[in-house]
Amino acid sequence: MNKLRIILPGGAGLVGQNLVAQLVLKGYNNIIVIDKHKTNLESLQVIHPAVITINADLSKPGAWQNYFKGADVVVMLQAQIGGLFYQEFIDNNISSTELILDLIKENSIPYLVHISSSVVESVADDFYTRSKIKQEKIVLAGGIACPILRPTLMFGWFDRKHLGWLARLMQKIPVFPIPGNGKFMRQPLYVGDFCGVIISCIENRIPSGIFNISGHQKIDYIDMIRVIKRATGTKAVILKIPYGLFYALLWVWALFDKNPPFTTQQLQALVAKDEFEVTNWPETFGVPFTPFEQAIEETFNHPKYSKVVLDF
Repeated sequence: MNKLRIILPGGAGLVGQNLVAQLVLKGYNNIIVIDKHKTNLESLQVIHPAVITINADLSKPGAWQNYFKGADVVVMLQAQIGGLFYQEFIDNNISSTELILDLIKENSIPYLVHISSSVVESVADDFYTRSKIKQEKIVLAGGIACPILRPTLMFGWFDRKHLGWLARLMQKIPVFPIPGNGKFMRQPLYVGDFCGVIISCIENRIPSGIFNISGHQKIDYIDMIRVIKRATGTKAVILKIPYGLFYALLWVWALFDKNPPFTTQQLQALVAKDEFEVTNWPETFGVPFTPFEQAIEETFNHPKYSKVVLDF
């Protein structure tokens, strides 16, 4: 058993759930997950009863801060990805980061891994991009040497917001809409591979630096949807609709849903024509990349984890 005390702020989300699964498989037995999403924490606890879970808002001081005493590693995972109000992004991407960095210094925690995002180099201008750019600057200015990982769009087990949500929607409706012609190039990253990179950082004490961790396969959005349709065996008809109509439908949806799964800002980011650097991270971190179709098959047809659906 590996007794490293690992703190995962924001660990009940996509990356955290997958990272815990991999850490437990490798024998780590002193993992603490702190997250404000109570239901998803409870799901994690059911799957991994030995993991300590703390329900807390990381943007506000509280008793959760005591768990940082004696920690060996912190992996900063907390992130507001979607939403309609900028204050949510300030709280969850910026205020929480400032608090956690202070705790790392106060408790002399020897190792930090910061999960940034490829959007810091994006042409998009939305709440998520702005707040992640500011967050990374705070980490760089914080004086704590650490690897900063910039993943692209991720998918995998426990994916409640990205390809997982799209797959579930596809299974519920007879017609699946695609904005425009669907030819929006994506570089999706399998979260299983990304968690392997994080664990490589922990075990090999990868030194400070900024690492772009992008998917090694470029694929158009519409082709991603087709691969998901085949893997899940859904019967929905894929239908292209004009971008303006798609935007209008999302705008109307947001009038009735305070936490919509897909927003107009995210639609704008989808069509922004970003292309991110493809680095040789498999060699740098000793983690081979999984081909997209194989990763999609594992995501939606794993006998255990593919059946777990987190709350949005």
